[in-house]
Amino acid sequence: MGRIAKEVAGQTLCFIGFVGTCLTCGIPMWRVTNYIGANIVTGQIIWDGLWMNCVMQSTGQMQCKLQSSIMTLTQDLQAARALTVISILISFIGVLLTFIGGRCSSCLKNESSMAKLVILGGILCIVAAVVCVIPVSWSAAVTISDYQNPLIPTTQKREIGGCVYIGWGTAVILLIGGIILCTSCPPREDMYPNNPNMYPYQGPMMGPAGPYMPVKTYAPSVVYTGTGTYVPNKPYAAPTYSAVPGQYR
Repeated sequence: MGRIAKEVAGQTLCFIGFVGTCLTCGIPMWRVTNYIGANIVTGQIIWDGLWMNCVMQSTGQMQCKLQSSIMTLTQDLQAARALTVISILISFIGVLLTFIGGRCSSCLKNESSMAKLVILGGILCIVAAVVCVIPVSWSAAVTISDYQNPLIPTTQKREIGGCVYIGWGTAVILLIGGIILCTSCPPREDMYPNNPNMYPYQGPMMGPAGPYMPVKTYAPSVVYTGTGTYVPNKPYAAPTYSAVPGQYR
């Protein structure tokens, strides 16, 4: 798979994961209760969310109420508020970095910087997946524990809502997208880049192997004797002097 194809696939998955994280945080379906009274007319469906609670009557009428205080929520939902918001911020930054550093955009010109930015965005998406899976798993564990508790009345028992499943799917999508983006390795930087103003080094010229020959020696132009007297190779005639001072032949 080419680098551009991997980046596009990773960006698409991370963007879908970002949208899924927003849905997990906003939809009030973390816990669901189906209550049926003496007859079907009094049946109700109660949805518990991070920010509001909704009640749907059997007649189709729905009423929603915002949470008046965070203290009315259980510990798992209080932590889920903070963690889902953090996951949204981290995934948004990660997706933004992947689009800035992607090869399909023209924000950066350096190939190495673009690849490093995409890898950083992929790492942030993986972190967002981990942060997202923690609250949904915690809420699911608390819901299952309360449902199996015999001390809790049947009318107060909750079931796992759709947001928990959306959160699990979102975490998987973000994880896969982040791993794909992290495989976009930057190109290897040349330690000795080609400079047009420099002559290329050709290397030593090596001939074929042959027999060893000693260095050629030359005969000295001056012969030295053991007595220390200088004897020239070519004899020279002694100059003749004239009777007139200052002149010689």
